[in-house]
Amino acid sequence: MRRPSTATGDSPSRRDLLMLALPALILIFAAFALAWQFVRPAPPKKIVMSTGAAGGAYHYFGERYREKLAQDGIDIELRPSSGAVENLLRLKTDDSVDVGFIQGGIANEPEAEDVATLGSMYLEPVWVFYRGKAQYDRIDQLKGLKIAVGGSGSGAQLFALQLLGANGIATDDPRLVALGGMDAVDALKRGKVDAFFVVGAPQAPVVDALLHTEGISLLNFAQAEGYVRHFPHLVKIVLPRGAIDIQGDRPPRDIQLLAATANLVVKADIHPAIVTLLLKHAREIHSAPGMLQAANAFPTPQDHALPLHPMAQRFYDSGPPLLQRYLPFWLAVLIDRLFVMLLPLVAVVIPLSKVLPAIYNWRMRSRVYRWYGELKFLENELDTETDAGHDKESIAAFIARLDRIEQRATHRKLPLAFSNELYTLREHIALVRRRLLRLAETVTTP
Repeated sequence: MRRPSTATGDSPSRRDLLMLALPALILIFAAFALAWQFVRPAPPKKIVMSTGAAGGAYHYFGERYREKLAQDGIDIELRPSSGAVENLLRLKTDDSVDVGFIQGGIANEPEAEDVATLGSMYLEPVWVFYRGKAQYDRIDQLKGLKIAVGGSGSGAQLFALQLLGANGIATDDPRLVALGGMDAVDALKRGKVDAFFVVGAPQAPVVDALLHTEGISLLNFAQAEGYVRHFPHLVKIVLPRGAIDIQGDRPPRDIQLLAATANLVVKADIHPAIVTLLLKHAREIHSAPGMLQAANAFPTPQDHALPLHPMAQRFYDSGPPLLQRYLPFWLAVLIDRLFVMLLPLVAVVIPLSKVLPAIYNWRMRSRVYRWYGELKFLENELDTETDAGHDKESIAAFIARLDRIEQRATHRKLPLAFSNELYTLREHIALVRRRLLRLAETVTTP
């Protein structure tokens, strides 16, 4: 026996489902497309850092950053330079350079829009090494000596010329040699130069080599406080007696030094995740106590010659982003990017998942409720007519109307899940039919 297709067919329900689903899908797609516009691009896998000459502090710390960021899947290309001046020039003119070290006092652009600072990473003392055991405490005592003032374009050379000029030594004196790095160290040891200006951290190989070389002395800046008044980007620090070698009592006395800050500077449009990653590792690299600094003194937003990057400000205020504290860098960045894509899910998909089923159920049931309305209207007419108005013809008309309601309801196609609504309707139709039949039995023919 064939199963009736009229009660179980689902083509109309599929059509209704499509009518609801298609606009919903379009809305969801539009919401995700809009959210995608606000998803940050993935951070680059490689960045370029402009460092300095081999043997200098910039190159030394560049190697440290390269080791640290390699653990997070970021490759750093170290690009040697003559020093801070060239680093700043590269950041401003070379699109391939992303980050570099700049000495305090080299730049003075607090409103710059193309570069930004991540803060001061460490102190760079001005070391003036000279041959012999004499105890010099003024730069003008070096007059007449052959002095290596650092490589051309380096921050060390700029500082050296500023300090020499302030002491009445002509900056074009032929005895001032543009020589720096390990070449200048070798020249000082061999007696080819008598003094050497170095600007760098104690960890720099150039500085470390001279601090531990016999016959090389370190100038004491007796006028350090006066220099600070004339050069605001400099600060006075003290190298304590015995800080180099306790047993050897080196230095044999407290030595006053001048120092500038070494600042990590980036392009203003660098990826924000790279900023927080650099600062996260900067804390590991620069926060340890050292010869000239206390623990956790760096990094710090100390130098204001360049604008502080907004992500750096957030880092100093509240630390690294929450996800980067507990998750690997690549996973934290992925979740951070995908978080934006959750907004359409919360704002569109979840509400639709609640509304669409309700609308679909209402549309399916409304087909049955329509016949309930006609059935109720028929009963109301039946109740409002007096018994005298009930004759066989009127009852027959009521029965014919009831047959049409039942026929249309029976042939209405609904999903199987709503078949119970039809069967309930047919039971109620049968109930009204029995009432009409009983009424017909009591009516006499006129």
